[in-house]
Amino acid sequence: MGNGRATPFANSFERSGSGAASVLKVRCAVYTRKSSEEGLDMDFNSLDAQRESCEAYIVSQRAEGWTPVSDRYDDGGFSGGTLERPALKRLLTDVKAGRIDVIVVYKIDRLSRSMLDFLNLVELFETLGVTFVSVTQLFNTKDAMGRMALNILVTFAQFERELIGERIRDKVATSRKRGKWMGGWTPLGYEVCDRKLLIHEADAERVKAIFRRFAQLKSATLLARELVAADERNRYGHLLDKSVLYKILNNRVYIGEAVHKGTAYPGEHEAIIDRKLWDQVHSILTVSPRKRAGNARAQTPALLKGLLFGPDGAAMSPTHTRKSGRLYRYYISQTAMKQGRSDCPVKLAPAAELERIIIDQLRLLLQAPEVIVQTWRALRRQGTDASEAEVRNALLGFDELWDELFPAEQARIVELLVERIDLGAEKLEITLKIEGLSSLSSELQPQATFQEAAE
Repeated sequence: MGNGRATPFANSFERSGSGAASVLKVRCAVYTRKSSEEGLDMDFNSLDAQRESCEAYIVSQRAEGWTPVSDRYDDGGFSGGTLERPALKRLLTDVKAGRIDVIVVYKIDRLSRSMLDFLNLVELFETLGVTFVSVTQLFNTKDAMGRMALNILVTFAQFERELIGERIRDKVATSRKRGKWMGGWTPLGYEVCDRKLLIHEADAERVKAIFRRFAQLKSATLLARELVAADERNRYGHLLDKSVLYKILNNRVYIGEAVHKGTAYPGEHEAIIDRKLWDQVHSILTVSPRKRAGNARAQTPALLKGLLFGPDGAAMSPTHTRKSGRLYRYYISQTAMKQGRSDCPVKLAPAAELERIIIDQLRLLLQAPEVIVQTWRALRRQGTDASEAEVRNALLGFDELWDELFPAEQARIVELLVERIDLGAEKLEITLKIEGLSSLSSELQPQATFQEAAE
């Protein structure tokens, strides 16, 4: 090994020279590696320096039959903590194919910085009758002392790698605390110059429009539908769908902060979103979409107020009672309220159950082909240039949108869509407003609304 003596290799049969002085030809492969890509574009870089030293050592062993192979095995920009390196994989393939006798490296940590990986490689080399030389660290793997020295060197190489990792993590943490940008995906609205975040004016206006529009709609689902329909994308070409939208709305970079492991620090960069708008948006985000619809039912406008009529034609009004601290809501017949005992077959109806039935029926009706066609025709009569497919998509989108709306907005939409509801002892009839359907369809058309928020 490093003592300059080569042992015979079972898989090498070529001889150089002639007569009794001939020696075995030992095929030597030089492997080089550099962890970072910095400096690799120079005319003479670290990989070239490693190769020059290794080839000089091979030349010094020419009397022993050492000859360099023509292939180059250079891994630039790859960590020694993993074996997932293209040149190393090619080297191992050639080793297994019997094309290499000796692997020459500048230092053993060029081959691997992981003790486990290194020991596995050593075992593989010994099995195949292949060995390796480190030109700066003299050892012989053929005896126990040499293997012990090798293990000690590999242990220190792994220790050094872990120390480097800790130093990098500490540097990142310290830089974050100072508000510095440490790389990664550049947020929409910024561009990177000299490792600093600078505002990209056009994209920053798009970000502001997104925050303002969300504050208006209070619905990530509806806003995402608008953004996707308008083919809005981030700087990497990704559509601003619901998942990307949530990342934007929760990114504290936009209020001038740098975040490290959940802790926010004042950043060096300029904020795009003011604190008032940020707080307004996050007061909405703190409430889960499905919980919004169920919150504070006692303070919620009754969905069917002014629309529900009993079998005798009298209106049914919302009322409630409390029992054991629990609120129970009902719709009660005006006839029963005014006359006490009444012959009306439906005096009282549970509000939550009745509202759920009405909403379920509305969802089904809005998907009916005849309703979609009537709505489209009504829009055409109003001079709205919308296709039947656009109307269909808008009305179908109502089903997805409903659970994200605040109760007051739900009540407004029900009043917009429903002319009246007649509740009988055994049936329920809903009369829709076609003009209300066209208005809802216009509200759900996404293209114009986001542009308006951006202006």
